[in-house]
Amino acid sequence: MKLTSAEIREKYLKFFEERGHKIVPSSSLIPENDPTTLFTGSGMQPMVPYLLGEKHPSGTRIVDSQKCFRAWDIEEVGDNTHTTFFEMLGNWSLGDYFKEEQIPWMFEFLVKKIGLDPNKLYFSVYKGTKEIWIWRDDTAEKLWKEQFKNVWVDAKSVDDVEENGMQWGRIFFYDEKENWWSRAGVPNKMPNWEPGGPDSEMFWDFWADLELHEKSEWKETHCNPACDCGRFLEIGNNVFMQYKKTAEWFLELENKNIDFGGWLERIAVALSDNPDVYMWDLFDGIRNKIEELTWKKYWENTNETLAFRVVMDHVRAATFLIWDGAVPSNKDQWYFTRRLIRRAIRFASHLWVEGWFIEKVASEVVDGYSSHYTDLAEKKAFILSEMEWEEKQFLSTLDKGLKEFDKLLKGFEIAFERSWKKIDTIAGPKAFKLYDTYGFPLEMTVELANEKGLKVDETGFAKAFEEHQAKSRAGAEQKFKWWLADDSTATTELHSATHLLLAWLNHVLGWDIHQKWSNITAERLRFDFNHDGKVERDILDKVEEFVNEAIQSGTKVTLTEMDKQKAMDEGVEWSFWEKYPDTVKVYSMVWNNGRTYSKELCWGPHVEATSDMWRFKIKKEEASSRGIRRIKAVLIKD
Repeated sequence: MKLTSAEIREKYLKFFEERGHKIVPSSSLIPENDPTTLFTGSGMQPMVPYLLGEKHPSGTRIVDSQKCFRAWDIEEVGDNTHTTFFEMLGNWSLGDYFKEEQIPWMFEFLVKKIGLDPNKLYFSVYKGTKEIWIWRDDTAEKLWKEQFKNVWVDAKSVDDVEENGMQWGRIFFYDEKENWWSRAGVPNKMPNWEPGGPDSEMFWDFWADLELHEKSEWKETHCNPACDCGRFLEIGNNVFMQYKKTAEWFLELENKNIDFGGWLERIAVALSDNPDVYMWDLFDGIRNKIEELTWKKYWENTNETLAFRVVMDHVRAATFLIWDGAVPSNKDQWYFTRRLIRRAIRFASHLWVEGWFIEKVASEVVDGYSSHYTDLAEKKAFILSEMEWEEKQFLSTLDKGLKEFDKLLKGFEIAFERSWKKIDTIAGPKAFKLYDTYGFPLEMTVELANEKGLKVDETGFAKAFEEHQAKSRAGAEQKFKWWLADDSTATTELHSATHLLLAWLNHVLGWDIHQKWSNITAERLRFDFNHDGKVERDILDKVEEFVNEAIQSGTKVTLTEMDKQKAMDEGVEWSFWEKYPDTVKVYSMVWNNGRTYSKELCWGPHVEATSDMWRFKIKKEEASSRGIRRIKAVLIKD
């Protein structure tokens, strides 16, 4: 009997725990205090500080299953592989073991622990780049060959697969475009300080037996594991971080790192030998609920299958985003939650859904994942309430918006009658009005326009958005990068100020006030917290007074690593205890007279003393979304 996804996840974590790794919980989908990115988009992202040298509180061997969300994949959803939300199984060696341990362990896990057929596994390795004096990864090749030999599978290496096809190979050499990792991309574009190294990707062949068949569609082609024909699926990648670029050449790092990332759902579909991720077991309840609500079947016809996939993916992703604090609204991460829900509603209309449905589908998401994410069930009522509210709000304006869209079309007809000049493009400001007034996501307007043979001025839409909102959607898309947050002095000072801000909000508004999100640059901080109703200026003045008192006191900022349960018992502030490892970092601001200004779980960076900060000033307090308020503040020099 094939393993379930939950069993694969559990076996993976247990496998590496038995090899000295500490299991750490998934980080939030909303990165803390990182203005360069909106979401956690890879398993590696929360680990970057430790890969660059910071000490991890749980040691040098780490394993986890990390939640990830990639907004740029929204438009790709509809085929059999793309999803916006996914889980990455990850194990890391932080200056500990290297290739000699990682490669045999991965092969053992895939083949012996979960039962993948080695005859359908393929691997890629780095072929070297002579121009920068880094040679082919013969070590990885040798280690993979040894693993295949142990299970009596011939493993031929191939150097020119892209030119000459598979050639009965099993281990393939690719250049730096395929098999080199650094945050800056290929090695010759790396900045001088950037660490990087070769990687080794792992592929599953869904139609391995067809290569022997005379009717195989790949018989006369140069198909290879790195192509996108659909035959192969990358299920994981081993990164061997072993080099550091200098001004002249690459040097080997003294402390080399291993980073493995494997898609849980891709490993699961490989095990079932079905390339459709939407037939994966964790989608079963979601898919069955949609079939029940629509009286349709997932495979009835192509268009409806696409609609099924969009609804399944988007509701799942929105469920996890709301759980991590991104409730639907028009700002920042919250906008993407709204976009997912409204796009799901739009595609559900192709399935002729009657009545409310979003919260019913989301309920299946919660139930399916609660065995691993136990606190997800505790937030179920809140998540479903947000889903229901967003669906209600959208449907209440949908008819009005469609009427407004019809008015646009009528206007085009009238203009044509008067001037005989055909208009085929909806102007940006008009498309923005549909978004701002009637809640139409841009892509919905584009879809409606395409159905009528029209286009939308998306550049004009982005300009209108930027003029009327603090941030344009186009600008938000550009923020989807995942290197370290700005750690300049100014940003560090503002980060420390958020701790003092939250501490006094607790005093004046109640101890149930918690941070929901923050965005900090060198110029300002934005801080979101749960609260119903406006915070009056006299309260904000008291908060300012407290923060500035703490700044003037010159209190030292101290870091303590402690057991998480001990931190909870001592009343350390944080909103998402379940998302942090057993050992946590606690930053304290305690004056020499014993007065505690702030004591909060965090990962830094911070000033050494509060006197390093300028005067704190709250510029604005406003609603961020339903039940969430936002404070914008700066540090100014008197």
